Amino acid sequence: MPITEKNIMSRLYLVAGLLILLMGMVVFRLISIAAVEGGELKLLALQKTERVNSIPSIRGNIFSDDGSLLASSIPKYSVHFDPITPSANVWEKELTGLCDSLGVMFKKPASFYKQKFRKARNAGKRYVLIAKNLDYPDYARLKTFPMFKRSQVTGGMISDYKVVREYPLGEIAWRSIGYEKLTENGDSIRVGLDGAFGKDFLSGVVGQRWERKSGGGNVWKPVSVNNIIEPKDGMDIVSTINTNIQDIAHFELKKQLEAYNADHGCVVVMEVETGAVKAIANLGRNAKGNYVELRNYAVWESHEPGSTFKMASLLSALEDELVDTTTVFDTHKGRWKVYNKRVKDSRWGGYGEISVAEGFTVSSNTVFAQIIHENYKENPQKFVNHLMRWGLHEKLDLPIVGEGKPVIRQPGEKGWSGLSLAWMSHGYEVALTPLQTLTFYNAIANDGEMVKPRFIETARVGNKVEKQFEKEVLLDRIASKENIGVAQDLLKYVITKKNGTGHALYDPNFSMAGKTGTCWKNYWANAEERDYISSFVGYFPAENPQYSCIVVIHEPNQEKGKYGAEVAGPVFKSMAQKIYRSSPTVDEVQVAHQKDEKLDHTYESYFVQMRKNHSTVPNLKGMSGMDAVSILENLGLKVEVRGNGKVVEQSVNSGTALKDVDKIVLKLS
Repeated sequence: MPITEKNIMSRLYLVAGLLILLMGMVVFRLISIAAVEGGELKLLALQKTERVNSIPSIRGNIFSDDGSLLASSIPKYSVHFDPITPSANVWEKELTGLCDSLGVMFKKPASFYKQKFRKARNAGKRYVLIAKNLDYPDYARLKTFPMFKRSQVTGGMISDYKVVREYPLGEIAWRSIGYEKLTENGDSIRVGLDGAFGKDFLSGVVGQRWERKSGGGNVWKPVSVNNIIEPKDGMDIVSTINTNIQDIAHFELKKQLEAYNADHGCVVVMEVETGAVKAIANLGRNAKGNYVELRNYAVWESHEPGSTFKMASLLSALEDELVDTTTVFDTHKGRWKVYNKRVKDSRWGGYGEISVAEGFTVSSNTVFAQIIHENYKENPQKFVNHLMRWGLHEKLDLPIVGEGKPVIRQPGEKGWSGLSLAWMSHGYEVALTPLQTLTFYNAIANDGEMVKPRFIETARVGNKVEKQFEKEVLLDRIASKENIGVAQDLLKYVITKKNGTGHALYDPNFSMAGKTGTCWKNYWANAEERDYISSFVGYFPAENPQYSCIVVIHEPNQEKGKYGAEVAGPVFKSMAQKIYRSSPTVDEVQVAHQKDEKLDHTYESYFVQMRKNHSTVPNLKGMSGMDAVSILENLGLKVEVRGNGKVVEQSVNSGTALKDVDKIVLKLS
């Protein structure tokens, strides 16, 4: 077909139309980007060069009941230098002084810093590292150096910090005090007291600030000296833990675990009247065979308690007036048959015919199986109702995460059978955590009043108490006054009577009351393959109980011992005597208080003097570490603390003029 002028023009029009359409699409896209997507794209660009970053708050400290530090958050500072920021005049006048000061502090030639900073200034680098992981005193010292003592916008010093959690007592009560851990799905959680009281008290408020990427690298620096949100430090909490009692519990438990080559164990010591937990030790054997804090067994591990549960069975029958302590039962040569199973006593041949009181003293399984099975088989719910009234079927609702769930079956539930009453009577087919068992026994020591275990005394900011944690009563009386008295007498007999299971612990110079417990951990296995749980729970002194205590040891070497009296009992006795020696009786407390009057007078006199004269360093010896630190910080001094407890030495003598002092080191013991 010949090309005509008409054909050429048609093609030109087509090309022109396509070009116009393409240009229209380009213009439309440009308008769309500018008007619609521009904000998003601009934000995306900003996100690559600027960001809002979090500023960690300083987590509150955890103190023991005597003011010793159990957990403390320490800020560790990183310092950088922007050598472009200082003016030429400031640079020439103060660079030499800055480099000389840095050289002295970090033991390097001043020429090293001078060359490094000049090279960075010439190259336009704005983020030169000075030091990492500095403690606050060193950070504060840096801020006094030439150029650095100016503001960030004129002197160029850029600082940042991270918060490090430290534990002055090391491994002692580490798991119960708490720490940060990763879950299986990668989430970060806090356990122990640190987790339980973190959200409401310890955490504080996280700050925010704008940061800009510096120098094309992956380094972010603050845009301004002012933050979007200023971080707010968390409150301190004062726990009920006593460092002396905790130390005793930890090492007595560890010694016994090693002696019996056991798998793991726990100890809890509680103040009878208030429920304040004074010590909680949890030790398990790790892969290397060492005993360390692996789990909070006292709170977490729900297991069959064995014979320590007999007290619950006894009080149920006494309250229902089904037996008294003189009621006699035949032990059937230590083997009593219920349906197609036999309840067995640990003593082959049994104990003959014995009273209920003797049955408890020697811990006869056959006696207690008969008491509960024969008297409640027509109405088993009546027995279970006692256990429920005492709250043994429910968690204690502790603030610490991970409390084990108790098991108290109801008639008709899965697992309930005609054997259940007989087995429950002596601590099988039920499960409690050690702390749940201790709470029940503590109620007996406390004349029937059941109180909730408590871990915290106060939450405070400095010396100002923001919240006081009071005793919480769970049940005014778990049984009649008469039956509580009977229970207290029987717990004494376990130790004082020659045939008592705990008589090996008897000491005529020191009174204790308690109950032994020994149970199979896997009673369905062959006899030679069974493991044991050995326990002892009670209180001391027997006549005027101050502390209750439970010791539970899992899987001791059976060739060395397996019974509660020989494995767990000695830990209880040794701890009780050591705690008793360091915790005087009522009469002795009065004498001790008189001795402390001089210290109290000195303490009060000091504050009177402080009101008159704020110009000298006070005498801090004998004060708790927490109080001493608060006083010095209120005077504007920096404080470094070494050790725990009370002040035994101070680096600056009392009477020294405050104007001559910047920092004081306190040695505690």
